[in-house]
Amino acid sequence: MSEGVLETKNNLKTWITALVLLAVGFGAGFGVGQGRIKIEGGKVEINQGIPPQNADYSLLWDALEQLNSKFVDRPLDQQKLLYGAVSGLVSAAGDPYTVFFNPEEAKQFADELQGEFDGVGMEVGMRNDRIVVIAPLDNTPAQKAGILPGDEVLAINDESTAAMTIDQAVSKIRGAAGTEVKLTILHKDQKESVEIKIVRAHIEVKSVSFSTKEINGKKLGIIKMNRFAEDSKGLLDHVIDVILSGNYNGVIVDLRNNPGGYLDVAVSSASNWVEGGKTVVSEVGFGDRKKDYPAKGVTRLQSMKTVVLVNGGSASAAEILAGALQDYKLATVVGEKTFGKGSVQELTDLRGGSTLKITTAKWQTPKGRNINQEGLEPDVKVELTADDINADRDPQMDKALELLK
Repeated sequence: MSEGVLETKNNLKTWITALVLLAVGFGAGFGVGQGRIKIEGGKVEINQGIPPQNADYSLLWDALEQLNSKFVDRPLDQQKLLYGAVSGLVSAAGDPYTVFFNPEEAKQFADELQGEFDGVGMEVGMRNDRIVVIAPLDNTPAQKAGILPGDEVLAINDESTAAMTIDQAVSKIRGAAGTEVKLTILHKDQKESVEIKIVRAHIEVKSVSFSTKEINGKKLGIIKMNRFAEDSKGLLDHVIDVILSGNYNGVIVDLRNNPGGYLDVAVSSASNWVEGGKTVVSEVGFGDRKKDYPAKGVTRLQSMKTVVLVNGGSASAAEILAGALQDYKLATVVGEKTFGKGSVQELTDLRGGSTLKITTAKWQTPKGRNINQEGLEPDVKVELTADDINADRDPQMDKALELLK
């Protein structure tokens, strides 16, 4: 091994150490004065006020040295090894939503949060160790191809998803606009899978849209929230201006197939109904530490008769909004049980443009209901079947309109 190789190895060891400690610290819910990390002779000791846990990280350096000195197709790409080591470290936490993004993946993830990316237009998650569709986004190739909330993705281009993480599945489904991906799909409540070929497109998702229905002389506003993005607050504020100045008699908030988004946007959205100071959602973290997020601002729609539409594709921030309005009896929730993605992810920028997304806590509604994995039951259950979709029927919207008219 030459001096140059040794220098690369030592630099790599320092870099991995920094990333390892960052991952362990945040993953354990560390804060100032809440934990201690001790490094000695390659061993890392974590003490959180309970019996300390030890790990000898020199094993990692030993494996790295063996690869670099013996692998048949060396020299190996050291950057790729580094990202692989950190990715494996993070995935070992056993949480599908705790993910390491290399710089390219981090940029793609940031683009998705902005509501613009290339792909098929669907959000996926993990349920019972299987890749499932949380929601196809409106007017995207996935929705037009017949993908539904709750569908299992069994294979991507004939490659089984059985051992894939969410991140790996997403990277394989995603691709340049105009290219094709083949998905093997098991529709909910079906026994036989189907193969669906989808041509990827450039996806631009407007986070909030608005329409009006007039029934029996009543003017009803329909607010469709596709996700809780950076532009959502401004768009929702404008829609509410239109409602308040337009003599509307009721509002439908359509959260179906809304996979979530930013926490602060969910809280600010709920604040249009929930009285200032009251809890919109509670965050329960490591050691059962609890933090309440109160409503802020003017409750402009508190007296407006409201119906919220949900389904199995309503997740995360969408469940926060629906849960708060349901708990305070500020809206009637109509549709199907929500997805149950009630965990908090924190984004941390790492070296070189990479990012770490870590689950740091779980959500509870104002009345203490757990959202994670349990989901929310609607006040009025109305199913939307495949036959309804094929016949262009929407019994859930029909029920919402009926309740308001």
